[in-house]
Amino acid sequence: MSAGRVARYALLIALALVLSYVELLVPLSVVVPGVKLGLPNLVIVFALYRLGARDAWIISLVRVVLVSVMFSNAFAMMYSICGTVLSLTLMSLLIKTGRFSTVGVSVAGGVAHNIGQILCAMLLLSTSRIAYYLPVLLVSGTLAGVLIGIASGLLVERVKTDPQR
Repeated sequence: MSAGRVARYALLIALALVLSYVELLVPLSVVVPGVKLGLPNLVIVFALYRLGARDAWIISLVRVVLVSVMFSNAFAMMYSICGTVLSLTLMSLLIKTGRFSTVGVSVAGGVAHNIGQILCAMLLLSTSRIAYYLPVLLVSGTLAGVLIGIASGLLVERVKTDPQR
């Protein structure tokens, strides 16, 4: 692996960590439990478009583990990994089609992330009753996805990268 690629990973992971911390400072979860802005997804959507799926997966999974170790716990990490895997899988597939804008990809990713978290909670808690909360998360995932998609689209247009370096 080239030094440039390692530096790019480090920079994007650090940026995603900072955005994760900033997200913790915004008390949306106090109003509606589990709702977040999805700020680190700016980095992930950017990485998907500019670096490719493999790099986005590495950056995202490293971020999830580090954020869980630094700011939360093992259960939060499981929820986040489940959401991340479903989200990144769907976003990667949508980008390959070439039919979706960054907003569409981001919205799909936000919604998929919330579905993945609910599925994980249903498995861990051995109950489907938690699914009642899905509509709230789908609305918040859609709204956050639109905002992150717009911002990511601007970044993708303005910041050019060379994935070979």
